[in-house]
Amino acid sequence: MGAVTTERVVVVGDAHLGSADPADEAAFHEFLAAVPSLGTRLIIMGDLFEFWFEYRRVIPRRAFKTLAKIAAVKEAGVQVEMFGGNHDRWSGWPGNFWSDLGIPFYPEGRDLELAGRKAWVHHGDGLAEWKLGGKILHKVTRSPITIALWRAIHPDVGFWLIDRLGFLISEKVKTPAALDAAAELQERYARSMLDRRPELQLVLMAHTHRQRLIEVAPGRFYLNAGQWMRDRQYAVVTSASVWVGRWSDQPTDRQLDDSLLV
Repeated sequence: MGAVTTERVVVVGDAHLGSADPADEAAFHEFLAAVPSLGTRLIIMGDLFEFWFEYRRVIPRRAFKTLAKIAAVKEAGVQVEMFGGNHDRWSGWPGNFWSDLGIPFYPEGRDLELAGRKAWVHHGDGLAEWKLGGKILHKVTRSPITIALWRAIHPDVGFWLIDRLGFLISEKVKTPAALDAAAELQERYARSMLDRRPELQLVLMAHTHRQRLIEVAPGRFYLNAGQWMRDRQYAVVTSASVWVGRWSDQPTDRQLDDSLLV
């Protein structure tokens, strides 16, 4: 365990705003308004939007309300960090939109210290894929050539194409059995990461839409905060505990100061 700290890290991901139940977006905005009372730091784990592509001079219109809410969280004094997922990875160059808000954007995995815990954080896609099609798709979407070609398309045309072809990458087409299988593979990957890197105390991922909190070894954990889409799940990490739950449940101060909670 790292040094004792008063930092409280709120973790949320896989909202897929723009494709899920419209009520999920309203609930997410309510959640964002409560974040300053829940914690001192917010980690958004990727796939916040069903599709996000950052243009150099254009902000996607559908995302505006959510972006304004996130900016308000930052302005309230909460440290906010964004991770890219397989639906919203395309950002992160110097002078990008998130940097204008003072929010770091990580398109890939990164080492962080969270509430005194040495952590490795990644959305999770492309790490433990079991289908060849998924592996190929991840390589194609990460390609600089693909990104450059898409940026050359007018934004109106690009989003029109996503509206009509987005089902090809939609989470809605994945069966519960497929998501369970992906979650099992991801847990194995997290365990192997903790084995390979003994200095880590926490591996934090998303992507599989399955909430997990597993003590792999004493004081060393794998955490998936779950999906906001449908289940509205999130987590809070402190130096003393890891809490997982659903909105609008909120952990008490005593819970966050106690030992590990599942």
